[in-house]
Amino acid sequence: MKHRGRHRRRRRGRALRAALTGAALALTGAATLISASQATVADDPGTLKPLTSAAETDALRLTEQRVPGPWLDRLSDAMGEPVGVDAVLDSADRTLRDAADCTAGEKESLPVSPAATRAYCWDEADTEGWLPGAVTTSGDADEDGTWGAHRVIVSAWTRDDGTPQGGLARVSFVDADDPDHLGYTSALLAVPVDGGHDYRGLASPVTGMVWYQDKLLVTTAAGDRDALYVYEVDRVQRATTAAAAVGRVPGGWAAGGHRYVLPAVASYRLPDTDDAARPGAISLDRSTTPDSLVASERVASDDDRPTRLWRYPLSTDPDRTGLPATDSAGRLDAVEAYETGAAEVGGVLSHRPAGAARADWYLDRSAGGHDGRGTLWRQDTEGARATECGSDGSQRCWSGQAGSLSYWARTGEVWSQSGSMLFALPLRSIEDALD
Repeated sequence: MKHRGRHRRRRRGRALRAALTGAALALTGAATLISASQATVADDPGTLKPLTSAAETDALRLTEQRVPGPWLDRLSDAMGEPVGVDAVLDSADRTLRDAADCTAGEKESLPVSPAATRAYCWDEADTEGWLPGAVTTSGDADEDGTWGAHRVIVSAWTRDDGTPQGGLARVSFVDADDPDHLGYTSALLAVPVDGGHDYRGLASPVTGMVWYQDKLLVTTAAGDRDALYVYEVDRVQRATTAAAAVGRVPGGWAAGGHRYVLPAVASYRLPDTDDAARPGAISLDRSTTPDSLVASERVASDDDRPTRLWRYPLSTDPDRTGLPATDSAGRLDAVEAYETGAAEVGGVLSHRPAGAARADWYLDRSAGGHDGRGTLWRQDTEGARATECGSDGSQRCWSGQAGSLSYWARTGEVWSQSGSMLFALPLRSIEDALD
């Protein structure tokens, strides 16, 4: 039985690779139709300009606010003992479809070059009315790539309520142990209020997400000064009613119809200045010492100013597992910062290969005000280069709705999602496309 199962997985793997190759060829063929004027519209962002003055770096500072322990204990006492990721995955009630079962329309969200080597589409009924957000994995959480008994992908979604601020936010925990069967279930993101006697839903698009040690770090869109929220993955609470409400309700606790809710344990506040930089996309960089949290802001293509990129150090204090490194006043300062000419940045990675003198920065940029596809750039203090595709060398080869980037170091893969597609490709293939 084990041999037959393995052969089935191999056959499905070959079919998936063939489907992805066919999709990539079809999309590449479509890319050849892009006009020469479109091919040059993705302006070169130039070199990274270091930011070194106090006036420039102070705008990147965040201030930590911890949710009081008694608040969290009060919630647990009222809702029941928290559960961890393994318990959530054991109750997975949804399944992603592999690329062979996705529609041509869904697969239009995949990048043309470099092409995805793994791709899945979400349950249509489950994601109807929800907008995709950031992605992270257990490859961020732990260097061996697992958490508990599982390899895990975490995908964020926001209820589409027609406003820029967005509706309720949730995260879907995906069991990635078997690449031919990705089951998942979701938990509502919440913020404790009223001394822990209640909670409210986090109402914002989740623009960036990193799972580091036992913490899930989540960035939010413009709305208030709290720009980064922290969740503890072993503190998932079970809802006691399927009501569409959120928080304490007559007879129990509701999570907008979800079975689980994840209460925040901390948040980080922007400085009260006009030039404060709100972190949009974030990712983990394990090639620094200590590990660091990389961030970029989102600047619109019609906004006449550069985009800032920076990194925060992550704490090595065993009493602050998974949290950024702050000073005694709770201030979190950037340890490296740059300006770039790139606009509409949807995802950011920073990685320094072994033996290299400096890190490369990878930015995926949405189509912005232009129709069609986005671009993928590698940038440093000496220049920038984009991936190209089609007979005319178009730079618009990435997904139009460029999303967050998450590097799974143990497998060498970069994960992202766009539209209804969750996909991965080797970092090596990105580097090859940029050489």
